[in-house]
Order: sequence, then structure tokens, then C-alpha cells
Amino acid sequence: MTTDEDRIRSLVERWTAAVHAGDLPGVLADHTDDIVMFDVPPARPRGIDAYRETWPSFFEWQARGAVFEVDTLEITAGDDVAFAHALLRCGLPDQLGEPLRLTLGLRKEHGRWVVAHEHHSFPHPD
Repeated sequence: MTTDEDRIRSLVERWTAAVHAGDLPGVLADHTDDIVMFDVPPARPRGIDAYRETWPSFFEWQARGAVFEVDTLEITAGDDVAFAHALLRCGLPDQLGEPLRLTLGLRKEHGRWVVAHEHHSFPHPD
């Protein structure tokens, strides 16, 4: 039997693979229409349309050979809300340093887990 943690892990793995492949529909899948994202760049997108607009420039940069893969992933799930936090290898191979930090807030809608909040950050170099 698949647990909620397994379903969420699969969701994160699908999303990571979609990001790495530059697959925008795959990146958008499993996200709520009212998603809020806090990202490394200063914008604070709210809603799926704003979230969608953040990805093309990232895909252009990534096409130069950057990696985007999960290093570690921890999940805590309740009956209808969950959060996950991960460390991701994100960068050009010769510039990989500190991992990207990812935190996701999820909720269950109609029996399916979806991402309602996404936060990306890098540690400050100091």
C-alpha cells in the first residue's frame, strides 16, 4: 500500500525530473491555482500564471548544462496538509557549491496531494 509520504516523494521526484528536462507542463502539474512561491530572485509570484512565468529564464540557464536533482528529501504528512524539505544539487557542474534549499507546503485536494507553497533559497555565502 502506498503511503501519503510515498505519494509526495513521487510528486517531488516527478517535479524535479520535469524541471531538469525543461518540461513546463510537468513543472506546473500538481500545483494549486493559488500557489505562492518564494524564490531566489526577488519576485514573490502568487498564482499559477505568475509561477509559470518564472520558469522560461531558468530553463534557458539550465540548458547550458546545469544539474537539478534531489540530494535529500524529508516529508511530514498529516491527513490533509503536509510539508517537505529538500536539498537539491542545482548549478553548472563546475560551479556546484552549497545545495539549493527547497521547502514545499502541500494540501490534499479531492484525494490528491498538490503544492500550495514553494520556497527556494541558497545559503548566504557569509
